[in-house]
Amino acid sequence: MQNVARSLCRRSALWNLGILNHTAIAVPDLQKSLAFYRDVLKADVSEPEDLPDHGVTVVFVNLPNTKIELLYPLGENSPIAGFLQKNKDGGIHHICIEVDDIESAVKHVREKGVRTLGERTKIGAHGKPVMFLHPKDCGGVLTELEQK
Repeated sequence: MQNVARSLCRRSALWNLGILNHTAIAVPDLQKSLAFYRDVLKADVSEPEDLPDHGVTVVFVNLPNTKIELLYPLGENSPIAGFLQKNKDGGIHHICIEVDDIESAVKHVREKGVRTLGERTKIGAHGKPVMFLHPKDCGGVLTELEQK
């Protein structure tokens, strides 16, 4: 009975949570990390792409069920540079979950007291609107919501 109630609630929601789109890892050496996934693990790896608006260079490791996003600092004001100063070897930076209506999702989480890192959504690495949620409100995990 609980499962039926949950599914009814989900269907009546203004927005729905989707799949895990990617896990992002900040890396101190992009070429070394890229080579590990491509040459050692034999993964399908994208070409590096600079995202100046986000202060990062990204590489996507495409897996059958999700992606790994490798993040490398781009420019002096990169948020990844600060992360790497605290975590010299790099590490997991954030997770990204798809939503079917980003604006409704952002409004809802704010109403529930979750802080967002920005007033408006931005266009992310996949060319879709994204919003980051404050890790202190998300169990210590920086969480990115991305429009499906």
